[in-house]
Amino acid sequence: MKIGIIGAGNMGGAIARGLAADPDFCTADITVCSPNNHGELDALKADYPDINVDTDNEKAILGTDIIILAVKPWLVYDVMDPLSPKIQWEKQMLVSVAAGITLSQLEDLSLCTPPAVFRVMPNTAIAVRKSMTFICSIGASDEQIKSVSDIFSRLGSVMVIDENQMTACMALASCGIAYAMRYVRAASEGGVELGVKADLAKDIVLQTMQGAAALLQATGAHPEAEIDKVTTPGGITIKGLNAMEAHGFTTSVIEGLKASK
Repeated sequence: MKIGIIGAGNMGGAIARGLAADPDFCTADITVCSPNNHGELDALKADYPDINVDTDNEKAILGTDIIILAVKPWLVYDVMDPLSPKIQWEKQMLVSVAAGITLSQLEDLSLCTPPAVFRVMPNTAIAVRKSMTFICSIGASDEQIKSVSDIFSRLGSVMVIDENQMTACMALASCGIAYAMRYVRAASEGGVELGVKADLAKDIVLQTMQGAAALLQATGAHPEAEIDKVTTPGGITIKGLNAMEAHGFTTSVIEGLKASK
């Protein structure tokens, strides 16, 4: 499966690096193009000599199976206008990771009805191959959906969803990763106030969050069921939870997610 990536910024670069770092993926099958970001292209080539880089976006569509559009949303039309007539829409799949660009807008860029176009939203953990990525599509066969899912599953977890769920799912994962990091910061600061050194406090919080996530994933339990196991009557955990709720912890999280939608 040959991949062409248009854009070498944070997202395009992270996708390229994640795939190139996968020992089961052929680095020579990756082409990354960017007319402007020469520094990142040079860095990619230095780190992965077999990767193909070019300053001509057209090279990303020549002989590739999947074209990943990883540019800023306001650049999508300018970038795609000269490329659309050269894409083999009957054979090639277009995958956009440009936030806010809908499937309908992507379909309008094509010269084929219906084209196989995908709207894909990873989060920033894609940089360490731990992304929560959402995929929706139009005009794609089951085989094509599997091909795109297989690519992004190398970079983390994947969910195929309906487009009408994309905004809510983005709030949970793309915005949610920032909310999780804000909790890490707050808990670390609390640790410092309790007398723990800052770096140690952060390490403790990070490991605790990883453990909590792993526990819920392994057991499939409801979070409250696991909370009940560590809240003894009159104990310090229930006192801490009640203090957080008194200051609007759950409400703040829910309202933050709703505001992000």
